[in-house]
Amino acid sequence: MPTYILRRLLQSALILLGVSFITFFLLFVLPADPVRQIAGRSASAAQVESIRHELGLDQPFLIQFSHYLGGLVQGDLGRSYLQKSEVSVLIASRLPATLLLMVAAIFCELLIGLAMGIIAALRRDSFTDQALMMTSFVTVSAPQFVVSLLMLYVFAVKLGWFPIGGYGTFRHLVLPAVTLGILGSGWYSRMMRSSMIDVMRTDYIRTARSKGLSRVRVVLGHALPNAILPIIAMIGIDIGVFMGGIVVVESVFGWPGIGQLAWQAIQRIDIPIIMGVTLVSAVAIVLGNLLADLIAPFIDPRIKLK
Repeated sequence: MPTYILRRLLQSALILLGVSFITFFLLFVLPADPVRQIAGRSASAAQVESIRHELGLDQPFLIQFSHYLGGLVQGDLGRSYLQKSEVSVLIASRLPATLLLMVAAIFCELLIGLAMGIIAALRRDSFTDQALMMTSFVTVSAPQFVVSLLMLYVFAVKLGWFPIGGYGTFRHLVLPAVTLGILGSGWYSRMMRSSMIDVMRTDYIRTARSKGLSRVRVVLGHALPNAILPIIAMIGIDIGVFMGGIVVVESVFGWPGIGQLAWQAIQRIDIPIIMGVTLVSAVAIVLGNLLADLIAPFIDPRIKLK
């Protein structure tokens, strides 16, 4: 186990290096000029060049990247061009809201998606199966802003059950979490259905049935623990996605998470924040997948980490 973890951490370091290099290069060749955003429209050419030199943006790409990488090794994500604050501080201030929404959204995804997948698998090829799979297709295809605005209009504006937006109470959390749960549940339901059908065909399930065990006990006690393994890997990916921020949903519901911070940085071409959010997302994806791999053997002892 320690050897496996060490090897995965080394691989993760290489992945993060690649992500940082590609992101930095894309921002370097971006046609837009961040210095113009900082200086303002009324700034003279001399002032623009002075700011560019002060920020080191007049240096070649490799020199800029090496300076950024040097700071990154020391835990320095840089300083925001426009907000004049450390990127790590800005991200840390948004982290509690992002983590809260992430946990609630994944819970909603699993609650909706796993229930749909299990029911569809147990009623394979029936009208219920077809209806649930059609529903899952609609949820994965629906644009985020459409679902978000619809939820907001129905449950906040018309019914008045929840606040229109904001952060701070459980009622503020419900709509964005359920919206993300609906949008992501389709992937989980389809994966759960396929995995459940495969498991229900195995010999040990037939043996459990032949022993006279109830259907509930067979499904929940024998089939589900094995069918859920692919779901764990999906959760690991989702952790990274949510840590990177769900820009549209956060913007619609006024949720002060990392996604909203990233969107503001993109609009202003605030490169240090964009880089910081990208790296946080990449780290979350890497750690989420590593955690999923470490959990899998505890669920299925047949899995060996090598």
